[in-house]
Amino acid sequence: MVITGNKNELDTLLNNELKPLVRKIDEQALYPKGVLQAIGKKGFLRSSEGKLKEQAFEEMKVVKRISEYCMTTGFNLWCHLAALTYLRHTPNHELRQRMLPDLENGEVLGGTGLSNPMKYYAGLEKLHLRAEPTDGGYLLSGVLPAVSNLGPDHWFGVIVDTDEDRRVMLFVSGSQAGLTLKEKVSYLGINGSATYSCSFKEVFIPETQILSEDADSFVKQIRPYFVAYQIPLGLGVTQAAVSSIERCESKQSGCNSYLPVQAEDVSKRLKAQEDKLEVIFSHSKGELRWEDMLKIRKDTAYLTLEAVNTAMLHTGGAAYLKTSPDARRLRETYFFLNLTPTVKHLEKMLSTL
Repeated sequence: MVITGNKNELDTLLNNELKPLVRKIDEQALYPKGVLQAIGKKGFLRSSEGKLKEQAFEEMKVVKRISEYCMTTGFNLWCHLAALTYLRHTPNHELRQRMLPDLENGEVLGGTGLSNPMKYYAGLEKLHLRAEPTDGGYLLSGVLPAVSNLGPDHWFGVIVDTDEDRRVMLFVSGSQAGLTLKEKVSYLGINGSATYSCSFKEVFIPETQILSEDADSFVKQIRPYFVAYQIPLGLGVTQAAVSSIERCESKQSGCNSYLPVQAEDVSKRLKAQEDKLEVIFSHSKGELRWEDMLKIRKDTAYLTLEAVNTAMLHTGGAAYLKTSPDARRLRETYFFLNLTPTVKHLEKMLSTL
């Protein structure tokens, strides 16, 4: 996946602004807000009318490159791109025109809020949020255990149940009256992701913030993009693991050559995944197919796990320091495996297709 835009500008940004922060992001839960804003400011997230699929593929390349440096930051960008996806597809033209430009240029940042709804639509959980219609909008109540890339000045999507056996999708501000955010930083990795539990107590959401009055249908439009943007998280970590393996080639008199998995083995599988994506985005007509994205997402998860495990073995003792890049990528990968849709979630859905 080669960036067709200004790759040099992106690499300069990542080297100058992200690379010096990676250890603080991993060890001190530093949220790389400035980096995310700069990605938008430099024009890497601008969409064109009627070219959403093409734009998504270019944005996926950016996620991959960032994840080679730091998957936490790549994950934050995925969250933001999920919010962009909701606005790019909403039939609420006024909401899209009002908010999309600021989200694309980094003035406003966004999160997902759809971990629970995605599990709901796979038959794994009940919806955690309920809404009652009221004059001019809805009143929301319930708790979302974890929403990432969040803060009082951020926005995120939610799907709520109503008394009419109908689901509605809404766009919520982190500063909405009645919404309480509680930061969560006790994870094995990914602590710089600005993850919060969200408690809603009769939070009023006006009609101007409705993404869709028919969330069941709307989800079918957005979920292929929701999953597609996750794939380069694993591809980026895999690429970084390959580079780590290659750097260790001559260690201990070339002893790594006896290990069963080598850099070229992982590289071949990585290229095969990227080639599949290239075909899907370049040659398929219409919107993305949900089934295609699920399969590549699952295969990428297992590839990433093998890549980081291999890098740990090739690097040897130095990899087992908590501050080592290999150990960080190992922790990031276990998060990737359990990011909704998790590998078991993916296996279940693919078994029924």
